Amino acid sequence: MRNNVDQNGMREKPFYLLVGLRSGRRGRLGAGGGVVAMADEMEDLLLKSFMSEVSEVERDNEVTRILSCFKLNPFEHLNLSFDSSVGDVKKQYRKLSLLVHPDKCKHPQAKEAFAALAKAQQLLLDPQERDYILSQVDAAKQELKVKKKKELKKDNASKIKAMLDEGKSEQQYEQSQEFKQQLKIKVREILTEQEWRRRKMAMRISEEEGRLKKDEEETKEMWKRKREHEEQWEETRDKRVSSWRDFMKTGKKGKKGEIRPPKLKTEDPNKSYVQRPVNRG
Repeated sequence: MRNNVDQNGMREKPFYLLVGLRSGRRGRLGAGGGVVAMADEMEDLLLKSFMSEVSEVERDNEVTRILSCFKLNPFEHLNLSFDSSVGDVKKQYRKLSLLVHPDKCKHPQAKEAFAALAKAQQLLLDPQERDYILSQVDAAKQELKVKKKKELKKDNASKIKAMLDEGKSEQQYEQSQEFKQQLKIKVREILTEQEWRRRKMAMRISEEEGRLKKDEEETKEMWKRKREHEEQWEETRDKRVSSWRDFMKTGKKGKKGEIRPPKLKTEDPNKSYVQRPVNRG
């Protein structure tokens, strides 16, 4: 094994020894928490060392992979299986976020990929969102199992083999790459369908809220016009009373039952009849 020598003629220490020297004191502080802290620090140093050696091409490829993932499935963004734990989510996010960080990756869409990873981690760390996604995964598994059973019923040889295996074939099928790929596609279909239903429901709610708001505005406008009309009516009350009094003083009423002929307009040449005086008796 070749030993590396620095400029002063001293032999360089291996990376794991340097890590041990840096974190050895912390590891000796306690038998429990100190050792765990030392292990975490060693893992962080190893991860940073690994990331510094990753080529720019690999960073660009990871950005492309993240942006091509199905947007509704955060497991795809983090490149994790559906049975991954919360700890796996945090660890994978830290690894990939260092890989595509805009300050370290020169890809023009590194910022978008970094934001997609952050959103994926946020969804999977939210208990409610995580339970919702996993419930859709379980629904997809059930559909695939039902489909597989129907296929076995048609194939007698496979049916007999499944009866002999007593459930072993089903477990092997769920662990196969074929099942994982089918599950991935089925989860996409279910999540897409659920998202479409959610958007339609949100649109209907928005339309109903808009209709109620419009009715409320129309009601307010109607009461406003009614109030203005009443105010105008009260403002012109004295004027109307005065006009009525003047009419009663100077106005003339015709006799009851009296019929008056229409007035003849001399400028109308089409009128052939002659207006006759009214006989007032």
